[in-house]
Amino acid sequence: MAASEPSSQPEEQCPQLSTTVASPVMDDDIPGLSEARVETSPQPLSSSPKRKRDLSSDSEDDLAELLEPDPQPVWSVETLCGLRMRLKRRRVSTVRPEHHKVFARLLEDPVVKKFLNWDKMLRVSDKYLLSMVIAYFSRAGLFSWQYRPIHFFLALYLANDMEEDNQGPKQDIFYFLYGKSYAQRPMFHKLRFQFIRSMGWRIWVSREECEEIQAYNPDLWVWARDRTNLT
Repeated sequence: MAASEPSSQPEEQCPQLSTTVASPVMDDDIPGLSEARVETSPQPLSSSPKRKRDLSSDSEDDLAELLEPDPQPVWSVETLCGLRMRLKRRRVSTVRPEHHKVFARLLEDPVVKKFLNWDKMLRVSDKYLLSMVIAYFSRAGLFSWQYRPIHFFLALYLANDMEEDNQGPKQDIFYFLYGKSYAQRPMFHKLRFQFIRSMGWRIWVSREECEEIQAYNPDLWVWARDRTNLT
C-alpha cells in the first residue's frame, strides 16, 4: 500500500493522523501465521477541536460534512399527570451515514480483513467492539477520506481498553501488526493518545448506541461476530 504524502496544507487545517500501512509481511518464525506489519509516521494534531479549512478547495462531499450542524438535544414526554409533565432527554447519535461508509471501506482493506480472519475466537473484534469503532470515527472530527487502516486498529484497541476486563487479548493487536517487535508500540500509543484527544476525550459508548449502529445496516457481515454463538 502506498505511503501517505506529506501534507502541504496550512497548519490551521482539521486534525488528522498521517499514517502508512505496509503490505503484510510473512513471519517464518511462527508457523501457521502470517503477520501484517503496520508502520506509522505521525504528524502533530491541531489542538483546536474545530475544523478550519479553505472552503474553496474542498469537494462537495467535504463541504457537506463540514457545514452539517451538530445534532441538537431532543426531549420527549415521559409521563403526563394533570398539568404536570415530565420530560426525558433522549440521546442523539452523532453517527452519520458517511461513518458507516468509512467503516465498510476499511473492512475491505487487505490488512483489516486479514486481521478479522485471524481473530477467529473474537477475542478483540466481536460485534460490539466493532460498533465502537464506528462510534469513535463519528467523534474524531476527520473527513471520510482521511481515515486509514491504522485508525481502525487505534479505535479497536481503544474499544478493548474501555470494555474488556481482561486486558491481555488486546495485546493480540500488537502481535498481529508488529509480530515480536516492540519498536513500533510507543508510536502506536502516541497515535492512540492523539486519536483520543481528537474525540474530545469522549470514549465511552453505551450498549444502546452500539445496537443502533448495528441496526443501520443489519446485514453487514461483521455483525455476525457474536461471542455467544461460539461453540
